[in-house]
Amino acid sequence: MPKLTWSSFEGIAIALHEKFPEQDPLKVRFTDLHKWVTELEDFDDDPHKSNEAKLEAIQMAWYEEWQ
Repeated sequence: MPKLTWSSFEGIAIALHEKFPEQDPLKVRFTDLHKWVTELEDFDDDPHKSNEAKLEAIQMAWYEEWQ
């Protein structure tokens, strides 16, 4: 699997859905989301390069997977 970066919204969403299948993405705080993304095995990006817009895009992509 290719390495995930902050702009890999779909890939991160799929990985989060696989790791937390019962978790409602809309109930996850951005601080937790940031932590979970950076802890993904295939994540390879600077943790400081995230921002609210990227986290929101990841959350919405994850929500689409979750539905």
